[in-house]
Amino acid sequence: MAKDMQQLYAERLKRYVTAMRNEKPDKIPIRPFVAEFTAKYAGFTCQQVTHDYEMAFVAARKCAADFDWDAIVANMVYVWTGLTQAIGTKYYGVPGIDVPPDTGFQYLEPPEEEAFMKPNEYDALIEDPTGFLFNIWLPRISADVNAMGEQTSYRNNLSFLKGGMAMLNYFNAFGTQVDLMRTESGTVSAISGILKSPFDIIADKLRGYLGLVTDLFERPDKVLAACEALMPHLLHVALSGADPDKNVPIGFWMHRGCVPFISQKHFDNFNWPTLKPIIEEIWRHGHQVLFYAEGSWDAHLDAFAELPDQAIVYHVDMGDIFEVHKVIGDKFCISGGIPNYLLSTGTPGEVRDYCKKVIDGVAGDGGYIMDASAIIQNDAKVENIKAMTDFTREYGVY
Repeated sequence: MAKDMQQLYAERLKRYVTAMRNEKPDKIPIRPFVAEFTAKYAGFTCQQVTHDYEMAFVAARKCAADFDWDAIVANMVYVWTGLTQAIGTKYYGVPGIDVPPDTGFQYLEPPEEEAFMKPNEYDALIEDPTGFLFNIWLPRISADVNAMGEQTSYRNNLSFLKGGMAMLNYFNAFGTQVDLMRTESGTVSAISGILKSPFDIIADKLRGYLGLVTDLFERPDKVLAACEALMPHLLHVALSGADPDKNVPIGFWMHRGCVPFISQKHFDNFNWPTLKPIIEEIWRHGHQVLFYAEGSWDAHLDAFAELPDQAIVYHVDMGDIFEVHKVIGDKFCISGGIPNYLLSTGTPGEVRDYCKKVIDGVAGDGGYIMDASAIIQNDAKVENIKAMTDFTREYGVY
């Protein structure tokens, strides 16, 4: 890597980390979570970047270099269908197969009566989460894996071979992608590792949202016990993929555990008690967690304020970024807050005006990272992404 690219990478990493520690860098770092937008910009379809991760990698690197961003996710089109189709996964709508080729992949949630975990199976999950997922859940979400007790098949056996090979192939490729981002454009890989709350695991992949809501009233003790049983496993997954240098945060995708999906009482009694200890333990290991607060989590800001200073980076989607800054801005870095609808339907002038409003309102003392409110897909206009980037570079200098 050329010396000037090394220097550029070092400057960007310092800028990014300084902001995430809720301090004031030389300028506001720009870290857009760009997904299908990268395909649009690079001249690919959603189908291409979902089926061929090398195309997705190329598209991400092209955007990083051309827009001169400080950090991006190595591949925000994170579902590679070569892996999901290798094991016959049922719960993804694949571009070009299940959905139109220029639509991003979709999650397909089954009806409540066909949930991947039945209401009478909580005890099995609680007793052995890994065993339940492997022996019961996996055959239900795969078109190829045989259920326990059934006669095995060629497709069953081959799915484990193909799935293992695909997983190794894909995950190992990220090392090369991160290195190319650093050497080609001096771009930082924005996150490392992944976390989901125990509550969201049940809501997203086991009982489904409707099933979980029913269970909160009909079998609340089982829901809580299941969340507690999942806690050590999710902590292990988060730490196993964390940045060994403890610079970039663990990504945490926040889904259905907030008001109005559930009540404040349910958040206080189920979601937060089984999530907060995980975050605290991760912080004890020296790692931050990026709270990617999809939707609005404004009702729970006081709970998040209970966490240690700097333990998290809080990303604002549909919440009130100025209220977020007021309540937790003294403790944590904030990112996001530029509405996706504005990037899709607005003008460059409107984008610049909104960026100014956000920067003036929350970034005066540092601790802010420029990004859209939510993951940027292929409805965003190139000129608006450029306006967000260029304005921040010009105006966001301390």
